[in-house]
Formats: sequence, C-alpha cells, structure tokens
Amino acid sequence: MNNFFDVLQFSLSVTMPIFIILVLGVVLYRIKLINDNFVDVGSKLVFNVTLPALLFLSIIKTPFTEGTDFSLVIYGIASVLLLYLVVELFSAKFIPNKLDRGVVIQGAFRSNMGIIGLAYCVNAYGEDVYSVASIYLGGVTILFNILSVITLNRAANKNADLKNTLLKIIKNPLILAILSAIVVSYLGIQMPDIILKTGNYFAQMTLSLALLCIGASLSFKTMKEDFSNAFISSFGKLIVIPLVTTLGGYFLGYRGMELGVLLLMSSAPSAAACYVMVKSIGGNDKLAANIIVITTLASIFTTSLGIALLSSYNLM
Repeated sequence: MNNFFDVLQFSLSVTMPIFIILVLGVVLYRIKLINDNFVDVGSKLVFNVTLPALLFLSIIKTPFTEGTDFSLVIYGIASVLLLYLVVELFSAKFIPNKLDRGVVIQGAFRSNMGIIGLAYCVNAYGEDVYSVASIYLGGVTILFNILSVITLNRAANKNADLKNTLLKIIKNPLILAILSAIVVSYLGIQMPDIILKTGNYFAQMTLSLALLCIGASLSFKTMKEDFSNAFISSFGKLIVIPLVTTLGGYFLGYRGMELGVLLLMSSAPSAAACYVMVKSIGGNDKLAANIIVITTLASIFTTSLGIALLSSYNLM
C-alpha cells in the first residue's frame, strides 16, 4: 500500500479543483456576476463548439489502425447496457409511479462524462488520457442517448420515433466530432496548423467554462421534494454503478490508466441533459434536478474514495 497521506493528496488533487470551480460558479451566480443567460449561452457553446473541438483534437493525436484496441469501449458499452437492465428491473419493483421511474433510471445510469468525468481523467493523468477517454466517451455517449429516449418515452407512455431518435444521435456534436476524428486519424490526414491552433483555443475553454455553468445552474430549492427517489437514483449512480463497472474491469485485467478511466467516468454525476430530456416530455423535472444536485456534490467525495482505494493498491 502507498502512504495514506500520499493517496489522500492524489485523490484530492483530482477532485478538489472540480469542486472549487463548481463552488465558484455558485458564488458568481449568487453575486450576479453571471446570470441565467450566461449559463444558457455558455452551455450551448460548450456542447456545440468547445467540447467537440477538444475531443476532435485529442483523438487525432492518436493514430488508429486496424489493430487499435477498442476492448475498453466495448466493455463500457456492455457494462452500461447490463446495469441499465438491472436498474430497470429494480425500479419496476420498488418505484410504483411509472413517470418517476423513468427519471430515476436515467439519473442512475447516465453520467456527466463529457464534462466532469473527462475533467477527473485529465486531473488524474494529464492530456495523455484523451486517447483512451475520448473513445470511451464517444461509444458510451451514443448508448446513453438511445437508452434515455427509450426509457423516458416508455415511462411517459409515448412511442419513440425511431427516425427522430436516430437523427438526434447522428446530429449530436460530440458524436460527430468523435466519429470524424476517428476517420481523420485512421486515414492519416494531416490537419493544417492554423486549424489545429484555432481549435486549441476553443478546446482550452471547455472544462473551466462548463464547470462554471454547472455550478451556476445548481439549485437547492427543491431538494426536499421527492428526496427518497432522488436518493435511490443517486445511490445507484455514485455507489453501485462505479463499483460494479470498476470491479468488472479489474477482473477483466484492466490496470493503470484504463482502470482509472472506468472508475472516473462511471463515478461522474448524473448528466445535466437528464433534466432537459425529462422537462421536454413533461416529466418530473424537480426530481431530475434533485438527482443532478445530489450526485454533482456527492461525487466529489465518492470519487475521492474510489481513487484512494485504487491508488492504495497501485491499480490506477
């Protein structure tokens, strides 16, 4: 085992910068230095421009060939699908309200990997992690979108339009950036320096701007409503899913950065997109907001614990 204080220092070095920027977002919003319009515009800028730029640039740095190992993302997709089915079965038995059930399920399996999960990974491993984390993020993000549409529409007794669902997935900027980067890398296309430098300016904005927006958008007003269902979803998101995902990766032989990515991505809080999707179908948006608030704040501590455990045994 490593020295306790070394382990503690490392785990906090990964999670505390995220926590500080989230708190800064809350403070800046409270003192009205940033407002709802800033959060709305900033979030759209991150989702549509800066995060796709960051992912694209990080992936093209790694050459992809027919021999590239995609086993980690395949495992990630399989584990998300399996855990989703388990959460579905559990929720059907213990959550009688069908509309709330869909919110709980989505909150439990859908991680904010694109922002907080990725930020955890960068803090732990530096920019070298992009070659592993970006591909994982791309594959699992596609599955997240498909499962969310299926779950919420079924819970709301609405028939999901397969054509519209596919169009939403195809038009997703993150997925477009990842797929196009894989093609560029696989074909060995050299991007002009001007494009790379311009893209880097956008990419460098991503994590700090996104975390400020998340912090500013956190609301504590509805915390007492639907707390039991929010707790169930949050427990699954922060404890059950990271534990099962990481243990599965361990028994499959993953170590070092790959095992770390599994832990850090799966232990990220519920995605902010959960709230948007629930609201769009007229679901229990207050429950979705509660889940996001609880998991965003608590993930700092649960993730730190997970990092400490893996680091103690030199596994990440």
